[in-house]
Amino acid sequence: MVDKDKIIEGVKLILEGIGENTEREGLLETPERIARMYEEIFSGMNEDVSVHLQKRFHVEDNQMIMEKDISFYSMCEHHLLPFFGKVHIAYVPDGEVLGLSKLARCVEVFAKRPQLQERMTAQIADAIMEELRPKGVMVMVEADEHMCMTMRGVKKPGSKTVTYVTRGCFAEEKMQETFYRMLR
Repeated sequence: MVDKDKIIEGVKLILEGIGENTEREGLLETPERIARMYEEIFSGMNEDVSVHLQKRFHVEDNQMIMEKDISFYSMCEHHLLPFFGKVHIAYVPDGEVLGLSKLARCVEVFAKRPQLQERMTAQIADAIMEELRPKGVMVMVEADEHMCMTMRGVKKPGSKTVTYVTRGCFAEEKMQETFYRMLR
């Protein structure tokens, strides 16, 4: 659980550290606002992804299923600045499929943690493999912006970061080619 009191105190210290007056009208409620915001944007910390991956339906056909353009917002664990973009997930079922919204819920759980894009990509794939046990899964994450590269440091807006992982039958080049064709 999020300790709002610690966050409030921490935000006050940061504001004081940058030379701000924490009693200034515009900043009076900022520490509390930040604490509520962190509770929301880090809600995946206490969430078990397997809960979301239980709604399944039996199928006879085991053709590839893709859910693409799943929006996500996450926080870089190195700078606590946002990164955001789209996630694309494909899997080949082995007798069962997930409810459509469950893939998006899986993304949300992992995105709402202090995160690395590379780790998040693998966590999504591994959770689907572990819970659903499909023949394979492929996950691609396209971050439109990593604010730690845009507003500080190298300051290169517009650069995209793409990560992907394959599991099971998606190790085959033919399956990856099908994934990319479906993505277009």
